[in-house]
Amino acid sequence: MIAAGPSLPIVRVQDLRKTFVLRGPWPWSPTREVEALKGVDLELSVGQVLAVVGQSGSGKTTLSRIVLGLEEPSSGEVWLEGRRWDGLSEAERQPRRVHFQYVPQDAMSALDPQQTAAEHVAETLRVLRGRSRAQAREEADALLERLGLATRRDALPRQMSGGEQRRVTLARVLALDPHLVVADEPTSGLDPKRREEVLEDLVGNLPRDAACILVTHDMATARAWCTHAMVMLDGWVIESFDPRTAEPRHPYSRLLFDPWSAPLPSGSLATVGCPFHPDCPFAVDACQTVMPALEPRSGHRVACHAIHALPEPRTATL
Repeated sequence: MIAAGPSLPIVRVQDLRKTFVLRGPWPWSPTREVEALKGVDLELSVGQVLAVVGQSGSGKTTLSRIVLGLEEPSSGEVWLEGRRWDGLSEAERQPRRVHFQYVPQDAMSALDPQQTAAEHVAETLRVLRGRSRAQAREEADALLERLGLATRRDALPRQMSGGEQRRVTLARVLALDPHLVVADEPTSGLDPKRREEVLEDLVGNLPRDAACILVTHDMATARAWCTHAMVMLDGWVIESFDPRTAEPRHPYSRLLFDPWSAPLPSGSLATVGCPFHPDCPFAVDACQTVMPALEPRSGHRVACHAIHALPEPRTATL
């Protein structure tokens, strides 16, 4: 195994593109193509937690699934710990898949209704880490205690709260000592207190040599728990920055992080130029015809023709 380090990212994505072909309800119905990803690049190293944010349909979930090899890209490259990941057969991926784990949005559907919390974790340890039954029970109990589920070890999924179900799915993932965790809206549908508990359990218990991709709609989550944020719009990456210390600069990102200032676009996005230009108060002529490149701007990477005309953002406070 090649170990990831400061010079070798855990995740490296280059010019990733994904096109879906949508078919109508009948064999003779016309087909149409939908570009879900449009040239996405990213790097993620040990200790980093990346928030991938954007409205529904921006490409967040497609990106996360392709990174894990759950879907194949139309073009581009995915490298995990220095080795090419896309284009491999499942048999070729299998020896390394245990290191790259997925936390689903719907925890209840990911759990066996006939298994207790302890049985879920112990089975994972036996099957995927080769633990004996006694070792698996001991390690499962210790992990559940660490996640605040010691008194719920014998509970079935239907007897658990939503937050407890999420923490059982986290326990199964963390039991594998993963190098990469991809969490798709892991706090969706939870109240604020339960959201904080689940995020603390996830980020606070990541192995020291791991990284995390957190797909989220919650901008407060990005600020509080993530070292980096990547904003997506209609398959494009339009901005990346450190949400702990800086405010977003792109006009769309600002609305996303401060939705009270103005409504987010609810209609169709532009198909030529910057997708946001019909709703952008700062749009210039170039925005209507050419998608801007993602370029360094004052510590950010921003794709915006009108960036020089924007007022300076204030410093973020937590």
